[in-house]
Amino acid sequence: MSLSYFMPTVWSETLFRQLDREYVAVKNCNRDYEGDIKSLGDTVKIVGISPISVFDYDKNTDMDPPAELTDSERMLVINQAKAFNFAVDDVDRAQALPNLMKEAMRLAASALANEADKYVFSLHRNIPAANTKTVSGLDADGVVDMLLDVRQKLLEHDVPGNEEIILEVSPAVASKIIKAKIVTDTDNSAALDKGCVGTFLGFKIYVSNNVFTEQSGGNTIYKCFARTKRAISFAEQLNEVEAYRPELRFADAVKGLHLYGAKIVYPQEIMLLNISVAN
Repeated sequence: MSLSYFMPTVWSETLFRQLDREYVAVKNCNRDYEGDIKSLGDTVKIVGISPISVFDYDKNTDMDPPAELTDSERMLVINQAKAFNFAVDDVDRAQALPNLMKEAMRLAASALANEADKYVFSLHRNIPAANTKTVSGLDADGVVDMLLDVRQKLLEHDVPGNEEIILEVSPAVASKIIKAKIVTDTDNSAALDKGCVGTFLGFKIYVSNNVFTEQSGGNTIYKCFARTKRAISFAEQLNEVEAYRPELRFADAVKGLHLYGAKIVYPQEIMLLNISVAN
């Protein structure tokens, strides 16, 4: 690589595309509020409106004056800043394969995506206690009952029955689901997204190593999510991608800055599943 051939716009777009391919938790968020993010601490305004009332209509009778809609604002704070910075020595560059930079950017995107996914899963701390379900010693026989209970809870919170529900679980929990032989697709299907192991009961089931865990009574508790795609909003900006020559090295270097934030905006449309699995 030579700096004269480095085009920040092209590589930024390449990195963004690769980030989207690497995401699991982030890809299942609402991305409609990206806004104009320029620096750490920026806020993205999320505007909602009040519910619409329905009333009985009487023929030949005047209706009451129309209700005035009120809006509500929630602020999504861009409070996460992650960076990468790597260099390729001139000697190594002379002997490297032509795709060296492309592979390096792919690895950078994978690392950034992992950190962003971890942040989305860290929002388990903000899920209401009423939307928390504990499942102890999950085995294949208990998978269907668990999913039926979760779907019932979400339906009772007015999540539409035809709404696709995203279920995000750890590899250990995914193994129990697969052993239950209930999924209607496998990860061999070309149609499924990265991380998706199948569908069942309106759930699209994803597996991620970034699901949070905690230890309790000698057991590992996996903090899994069941949610709609609008439950969490995520906004990001790949703020800078720069090429430069380190002063004390004969090398080409690239650095980048990834800014983002996430917020639970529809708390009734997400459930936290505290799951331990049977041996």
